[in-house]
Amino acid sequence: MPDLVAHAAQPRALADTYSDQLAVTLVVPLRNEQRSVDSLVRTIAFQSRPPDAVIFVDAGSTDATAERVTAACAGRPGWSVEYAGRATPGRARNVGIEAAATDWVALTDGGIELDRYWLERMVRMTVLSPAVDVVWGHYEPAPDGWFAGCARLAYVTPPRCGPHGPVRDRSVASCLLRRLVWEQAGRFPDLRAAEDRIFIRRVDALGVGIAVAPEAVAWWHLQAGLRQTFARFRTYSEVNVRAGEQDRWHHRVARMYLVGIPFVVLAARYRRRWVLFPLVGAAIRVGRSIWRGREGHGLWWAAHPARFVTVAAIMATVDVATFVGWRDSLCHPENLCHPENLCHPENLGHPENLCHSENLCAPKVT
Repeated sequence: MPDLVAHAAQPRALADTYSDQLAVTLVVPLRNEQRSVDSLVRTIAFQSRPPDAVIFVDAGSTDATAERVTAACAGRPGWSVEYAGRATPGRARNVGIEAAATDWVALTDGGIELDRYWLERMVRMTVLSPAVDVVWGHYEPAPDGWFAGCARLAYVTPPRCGPHGPVRDRSVASCLLRRLVWEQAGRFPDLRAAEDRIFIRRVDALGVGIAVAPEAVAWWHLQAGLRQTFARFRTYSEVNVRAGEQDRWHHRVARMYLVGIPFVVLAARYRRRWVLFPLVGAAIRVGRSIWRGREGHGLWWAAHPARFVTVAAIMATVDVATFVGWRDSLCHPENLCHPENLCHPENLGHPENLCHSENLCAPKVT
């Protein structure tokens, strides 16, 4: 496994060149991350271009997360902990950015380790182009073993070729932005999930200067097993429905399964061979996901039977969690369009976002 702290060699002169160009505060929302927070702290401390301030926001941890980050901040000037109570990731980020005293804010999350040159490479983009307001870094699934490797193939979007290297979908867990952009975008919605995609769409709508730093890598630790995968995606699914994101996820999955229902009915009433059609379709889906994410590996690697079965099991788990979370959201109608969520102050901040349709039915998930 590669060293996640020093993923790639980089001349020290580069860090010296850009270290004093602008002040940056790193904001990290955390909740129940005692197993991973020490590694995250280590990678922050070893940044080639250290942040000028680090703000950890504890979002109501019930384990030793708060104690660990408090101990990590001791003796480190500029490092501090904010306590947001039982908060969602969106609200926790808002609390941290509000507390920042710098014009520029970097964002990452718990369960992540940062490449040694992560912040430096994003800062470099702002120096090379002063018109830049937001820098999107890169993220990669951490090489945590067989299951994590299969999970990457199952649900992590594969990288695409960019002008400066491979890039994945943008993530707020690996970015640098002006505080003003955060304010103009109406801040992060107070949601447990989907708040990142909603915020990114708002940023896009602003038409601000954007740069991409594909070498600024944040290593993302995926779920360690099927049980954890189910629990995480069930939560994501429920909150995404409450945020009105069904068209971007749930409806596409539902349409796929609806296509297979007639064949299952035919197999039940007439000949069993009809069930082969949806099974072949499912196999093609799994194989396509593996092939797209193979990242240079050949046919024999992609066709490994154990890999195929594991990826299929993970994809099926995610699909089941999608439908269960969808059901959960419909079984709790009291959380939809609740008056206290209409025009919530944290979802305001710009006239365009007043009572925005994306926020009207977004519950205060805690």
